[in-house]
Amino acid sequence: MNHLAEELMHELTCETVLIIPVLGGIEVLESVVVTWVIMAILLIASMLLTRDLKVENISKKQLILETAVVGLQDMIEGIIGEHGKKFVPYLATVLIFLGIANTSALFGFKPPTKDLNVTLGLAIMSIVLTEAAKFQKKGPKKFFKSFAEPVAVVTPINILEIFIRPLSLCMRLFGNVLGAFVVMELIKIIIPVGIPVPFSLYFDIFDGLIQAYVFVFLTSLFIKEAIE
Repeated sequence: MNHLAEELMHELTCETVLIIPVLGGIEVLESVVVTWVIMAILLIASMLLTRDLKVENISKKQLILETAVVGLQDMIEGIIGEHGKKFVPYLATVLIFLGIANTSALFGFKPPTKDLNVTLGLAIMSIVLTEAAKFQKKGPKKFFKSFAEPVAVVTPINILEIFIRPLSLCMRLFGNVLGAFVVMELIKIIIPVGIPVPFSLYFDIFDGLIQAYVFVFLTSLFIKEAIE
């Protein structure tokens, strides 16, 4: 158990891997660097995959790309509804980013979603977008009036919900990713040979993708509720 505690503390510790010599030296955490790497990969991949697109006589690469994009759009639109189509690009980007981030351990990186700051940042972005969509849809008067619905006595609870939602999104994503690590360490302690391999593939791939989908699914539901 001491070994498990040490490994857990190591996973919770965000190490400094880069120092930028500005204003006395700005420390850059490992989670930030890995996030930059993922962003660079997504940017380069999007530039390469969208080169030489055609309307007619399309290539197999373009066909596969269009099928994947349309499938992703249909999946998210099925959750958020017709009125939320303009939010699909953001939600699809978050889904792809989290999918790669949660499975980055396969490539030797520590998943940035093991850093509470990363998951909290994503959660705050989602809730700010939700409230902005609600404000735009209802206008200032109806927006502020909605906090007193269905009765004025629940106004403090409705206001508190704005802060509870990002916390729940943050802790759900962070907790599941970290929980998978704890389960894997326990399995390695009990059965160190053979059995951990398939479980590692499950937690690193399947569970990571599921958590990415759940985050986007809940964000879509919040936005859908706000604009309807």
